Amino acid sequence: MIIAIDGPAASGKGTLSRRLAGRLGYAHLDTGKLYRAVGMAVVRAGGDPTDPETAETAARALDTATLGDPVLTTDEAGIAASKVAAIPGVRAALLDLQRAFASRPPNGCRGAVLDGRDIGTVVCPDADAKFFVTASVETRANRRLLELRANGLDAKEEDVLRDMKERDARDSGRSVAPMAQAADAVVLDTSNMNAEQALDAALAVLAEKTVGSRS
Repeated sequence: MIIAIDGPAASGKGTLSRRLAGRLGYAHLDTGKLYRAVGMAVVRAGGDPTDPETAETAARALDTATLGDPVLTTDEAGIAASKVAAIPGVRAALLDLQRAFASRPPNGCRGAVLDGRDIGTVVCPDADAKFFVTASVETRANRRLLELRANGLDAKEEDVLRDMKERDARDSGRSVAPMAQAADAVVLDTSNMNAEQALDAALAVLAEKTVGSRS
């Protein structure tokens, strides 16, 4: 069982993916962390995340053991990720890793939940279930603002909103594997949902699919 979850930054797709995988006993892969790790590897080496050769080299040398690094949760990592994700060579380098995870989930799990920007359209177009999780840009910016302030960062609302809009534009406008809703994805707008409500909504969709497949 492969579940693909896509959507823009701070839409709630990461929280939903983790909770859904935990509830179902599936493996979970936050594919955005792959790109964040690549982007930060370039930044830490003093390179430019928009440089194709540098970014692709970092992608091919990626050590998945670094995915737990706290720095990957920062806005700096998110911005770097958005830049390297627009590079075809980087996406190609990480595509096989993502597909292998989906088709052969680790630790004997009988299913996998992957979240990102192009899971349902490019990485796993034949996924058993697809969701596109979204929310208004104002809601998403406010969520990110609260997160940053909770981490002790002096963030400004207007700056966070501007960065969110710029990132959306990069993610949806890139020429290779842009962020997009798969034609057969179920849309979950979490603007007025908490984490538990989003999980319940996703589980209801999956239950309906299971019933439908048995009938």
